[in-house]
This record gives sequence, C-alpha cells and structure tokens, in this order.
Amino acid sequence: MQDMVKNLKIILVAFCAGLAGAWAYQEFIFKTESAPFNLSLDDERSNYQVTFDAYKDTPAIASMPFSFVEASEKSTPSVVFIKNFSGTDQRRYSIFDYFFGTGPTQRVSTGSGVIISKDGYIITNNHVIDRAETIEVVHQRRTYPAKLVGTDKNTDIAVLKVEADNLPAIQLGSSRELRIGEWVIAVGNPFNLTSTVTAGIVSAKERQINILGGEFPLESFIQTDAPINPGNSGGALVNIKGELVGINTAILSRTGSYTGYGFAVPVDIAMKVSNDLIKYGEVQKAIPGIDVVEITPELAEEMKLFSLDGVIVTHVIRNGAAEKAGLKRNDVITKIEGVNITGKGSFEEILSYYYPGNRIRIEFQRKNESKTAELTLQNLEGGTGVIQREFFASNLLGARLEAINAIERDRLGIEHGIKISGMTRGFLRDLGLNNGFVLTQINGEPAKNPEAVGKYLENFSGRLRLEGVAPSGQPFMQSYSIR
Repeated sequence: MQDMVKNLKIILVAFCAGLAGAWAYQEFIFKTESAPFNLSLDDERSNYQVTFDAYKDTPAIASMPFSFVEASEKSTPSVVFIKNFSGTDQRRYSIFDYFFGTGPTQRVSTGSGVIISKDGYIITNNHVIDRAETIEVVHQRRTYPAKLVGTDKNTDIAVLKVEADNLPAIQLGSSRELRIGEWVIAVGNPFNLTSTVTAGIVSAKERQINILGGEFPLESFIQTDAPINPGNSGGALVNIKGELVGINTAILSRTGSYTGYGFAVPVDIAMKVSNDLIKYGEVQKAIPGIDVVEITPELAEEMKLFSLDGVIVTHVIRNGAAEKAGLKRNDVITKIEGVNITGKGSFEEILSYYYPGNRIRIEFQRKNESKTAELTLQNLEGGTGVIQREFFASNLLGARLEAINAIERDRLGIEHGIKISGMTRGFLRDLGLNNGFVLTQINGEPAKNPEAVGKYLENFSGRLRLEGVAPSGQPFMQSYSIR
C-alpha cells in the first residue's frame, strides 16, 4: 500500500512539472519564435485572417507575385488560334473509306499567334504556317481567312494579316530590359486547348540551341521554365504587367512535350523582323562582314585570352564593312556601341537592331591589345540601302527560285547563282534536286535572273545540263533528257 501511494505521488509531481514546463515554453520560447505569424479567428462564422508580418521585409517574397490575373486578363485577348491547312493526308485508303466518308482529308496543324496591331497584323512562328495552302485565324470564336505577309527562317518569325478592325493589340514590353529571375507567363493554345496560361521565370537569356534554318540563323532565345507545349508556338511570353516580351518558339524535350525548358524569340528582335516584313517584304539585315565563334576554354588557352566573354573573328569577307574598318581574323570583339558582348548570342542580337547604313563603334582585342573601329553596316548585297530580293515561285517546278546575295557568293566562291528553296512536289524534285541547291549554269548559260531561269525550265524539252553547288558546298554537274 505504501508503494502505491509513493508511485501516485511520483506521477502527480511529474504531471505538475510537465504543466509548468509547457507554460514556460508557451510564455518564453514559443511567443518569441512565432509571434510574427498571426492566425486569428475573425468572428463566430470562423473567417480566418492570416498575416505574414515575419516576411514583409524579405525582398524575395515581397517581389513575388501572388496572382497573375492582371497579366492574364491583359494579354489573353491578344493571342489567337492558327490553323494551317497544308495538303492532303497521304495515308492509304480503301474503296470503303469513300463510301463511308473517311477518304483522304486535308492535313491541319495548329499553333498560336499574337495580334500586334488593331488593323489585323499578327505575329507567329514561321514553322507554324510552313507549307500552308490556306491559313485561318480564330479569335474569340470568330474565324478569319489570313494572308501571309512574309516569313523569316533566320528568326522563325512570320507575319499574317486578317481583315478586321479594332482588334485588341497586345502591349509591347522590352526584352532587353527583361532580367533573369523575372516572372513571366506563356499564353497560347497547347494541344488545341485555347487561351491557356502557364507561369514561370526567365531562367536564361541569349541562348543558342541550334534549331533555326535560313542563311543567317539568329539565335538569342529567352529561356523560361513556364510550361510550353505543342500548340504554344507563336504565342505570347509576357511579363507580370501583361506586356509582350517574347514569341514562344521551341521546347527542350525528348518526348515532344514540355519537360523543363521553353524558348522564346525576344520581342525586340521579333518586332524589328515583323516591321521589316510589313514595310519592305524582306528583313533588312545589317551585315558587319565577318563570321565569328564563341570563345571556349580551349580557344582561350590557345590564344592566351584572359576572359571567355566576346567572340572571335574567324573570317573577314572581301570588300566588306569589317575589312574596310581594319578588322582581321582572330580579333576578339568585346563591345558594340558600348554594350558588352558575352557570346555569339549577344553579338547577333545587338546587330539585329540595326539597319544597313548605320555606323557602329566596335571595341576589340588584338593580341591582348585594346583597339576600336567604326564601320558602316552593309546589306546582303554589300550596299547600304534597302533591298528587295528577286524571286520566282512556280507550282510546275515545285519550288521558289531566288538570286543568291553577295555574302553567299563570297562563301561559295562563285560570281552568280540561283538558289532553290521552298520545294514541294514538282519538276525540280523529280530531277533529284533539293532545297539549298544553287544553279550557276543551265546549258552553258549563266543563271542570274530567277524569273528568266524559272520560265526557261517550265517550257524546256530536250537535253538539259545543270551546273552549280550542292547544299554540302560541293560542285555538281548533271545532264537530263526532258520530253
């Protein structure tokens, strides 16, 4: 019995000690650690009011947007759904398919676009409307036939025009002022799900991922982790103010769907290209007359360079702007107009904002000695004025023929030539030719004028001999018997 009383006393003392410890923790420790966070019961209806006073002075949290509603409401009405009708599905069909209404159908691919003017100009990606026979734009449940104004494979930008008034043109931002870590949202139509919004941050700028075609691919992408999927192409990348900062173009994926990163053409580049296509029908590219490469650790060690910033000149075009300004092979360009050049992406991006005839100041290193030069940028023909390239499109030939420019003539080492592009089924494909072939001689006559060459080939019969340069850069000569 005495043992039982003794045990009860021990339990009672322990219980009281526990209560005293809990009270002390509540009064002296818990209040000190948790006081800034306040959760209070507002009234009898259990409406909770939460404050985060502990974090109000923390920059990372204070600057984080808790809602993308305003940006979404501003930008979504300016993003359209694009349908590309591009020929007939070539799958095999049986006679029963025709009776039951499942015969050959027109192929339809889809993407997105952004309204950039109230009177109907729309910017999208070149690959969204590539090989389109007809294009339709769907905006707020209305469908418009669209006219293709122009394309630029070098930046994967295309411009469409629909006949409409008072469309909600998007507000433009600045990609040059966009900072890494800034919040952005992607607006588009992934998997045919119209008006979809996703959010993320800018994870890098001036990215080169080697996906663009064209003669002078310009890659200086904005990289973002805002989810982008098939169908987002051509859609808007906007900042938290709802301003356009990029045109969504590509995803980094092994599956074809979003797996981490998307890429957008900076709006400053996209609008320069679009304005040129609308005004001139051709991008007015400004050429410094050099080829450059990134500085790798290996090249830096070989050339005894102290930094990986800048670009190395690998080729100087004869009679070009750079040669006239005194630049040489192995010069390291570090600044253009006072702007630091961190790599090939930034080099190409800053040049893309200028026009032929503009004069720029270049700072460079030659054997670790600082130098400067001023050069006048040229157009693709070596002049300083506006150019409009000659071309001839033919359904019979199944291709577009265009005269090559001075830069291409210098690279290929030829005096003249007509390049084949935009190939579809037709006469030239039957001859075994492909995109990128350059014709220099046809039956011994020089190929200089696209229209003259095109009409000659359309009406020709007999023995045909073609000479030129293959896309690989190798000379070719081939003879055919045409009936």
